[in-house]
Amino acid sequence: MTDLYFDFLCPYAWRGVELAEVLRAEGEPFRLRHYSLVEGNHADNAAELTWRLTEQPHGEGTPYQQGSLRAFLASHAAAQQGEAAHWAFALALYRAVHEAKGTLDEATIQAAAESVGLNLERFAADLADDQARRADLRAELDAAREVGVFGTPTFVLPSGEAAYYRFETLTRDPAAARDWWSLYRTVLTSKAEIGTIKRAKNRPPRKGGQA
Repeated sequence: MTDLYFDFLCPYAWRGVELAEVLRAEGEPFRLRHYSLVEGNHADNAAELTWRLTEQPHGEGTPYQQGSLRAFLASHAAAQQGEAAHWAFALALYRAVHEAKGTLDEATIQAAAESVGLNLERFAADLADDQARRADLRAELDAAREVGVFGTPTFVLPSGEAAYYRFETLTRDPAAARDWWSLYRTVLTSKAEIGTIKRAKNRPPRKGGQA
């Protein structure tokens, strides 16, 4: 099972989740895991972890902090209805925000839940159990920190190798998805032990499109 750490704020993570969904349909196992960019990049956490997203009251903080917390808690609420429901909800919310250019707010979250056929009464009840959902989220953020996640999407292979993979291009094509995933695993597990690949500033990557 490959763990996929993601944040709903991140368009690169959206493309990674889309790729994983294509591969899941062909039998490749992935598990959705949450990582907070606003917590990881918070100025108060530069030396040590002192600011926690899970400790922020609803309605406080920057719009990014509020939207991120709201989406993560809703994602955990959707997960209470099973893996398939969780993936469907995550993809619907990603597409609403990054493809349809919607706002990461309560209305968009509710619309995503409705669009994938979640049991809305149960979804509301699970979401209302705020303490439990925050505990779920905190456990995953702690797990991400143990791995050393710093960006999304980060894939953690069953063998333990883990790396951030910045997708500039979206694909929902099975052949392209298999090719890109094979390339990722080859680089990550190569005996060359490639630590960093970064394009030169004067040769920027092609702008994201769709394969």
